[in-house]
Amino acid sequence: MNARGNRYCVLIPCLNEERAIESVVRGALSLGMPVIVVDDGSDDHTAEIVAALPVTLLRHDARLGKGEALRAGFREALRQGFDGVITMDGDGQHLACDIPAMLEASRMHPGAIVIGARLLAREQQPTGRRRANAVADWGISWACGRPIADTQSGQRLYPRAALDLVDLPAQNFVFEAAVLITACRERGIGVVSVPIASRYAGDLRISHFSPVRDVTRITTYTIGRLIHYGHIVSSYRRSRATPTIIGDATTH
Repeated sequence: MNARGNRYCVLIPCLNEERAIESVVRGALSLGMPVIVVDDGSDDHTAEIVAALPVTLLRHDARLGKGEALRAGFREALRQGFDGVITMDGDGQHLACDIPAMLEASRMHPGAIVIGARLLAREQQPTGRRRANAVADWGISWACGRPIADTQSGQRLYPRAALDLVDLPAQNFVFEAAVLITACRERGIGVVSVPIASRYAGDLRISHFSPVRDVTRITTYTIGRLIHYGHIVSSYRRSRATPTIIGDATTH
């Protein structure tokens, strides 16, 4: 699939996702999209399952964290000449059926990062996770100097200009925040969101995201960026506006 003639692939970082990974990958393949999977040192059957599918599989011998998995995927996408990537988590929380709406949002807002924002069926989201995400949204939007809906969603469309931020010095889940903040503050890249469902019920494994540990890391990084860029009050005021959401964000 493409948006305004651009070629996109799906990038799936994963760790121990043997229960869901085949369904996630086949969903992306059903859209006719090339798929890159980065296995971050799984010790279950994830890599074996993916290896049997028509995708590009990269493997880390040891667990390096989500940031390094995304970084490896970005580099591979650039090597293959793609104009951007659409990231999805490998646990089944994200569905390929949401990708066409993200591509349409990209057509409407060329060059923007598009976030699949978990604004629908929010009752599925655990209370602690919802609160942690709200704190992260507040802080990261402030650091970006613009309002962003669901800064913690792993389903995103990154244009080529964002892929060029591959070498940002940030690890683990902080890498995704770092890309957003740097894209907004240094590259002038826009950010829009498309409503998707919150999916936490069923057989999804426990998230690798720790609301305490990872929010602390993200918060520390975000505060550092706020101090670095300055204009703290004006950035906060800009971040309190209404985020750009493409489509129906009615909770149901």
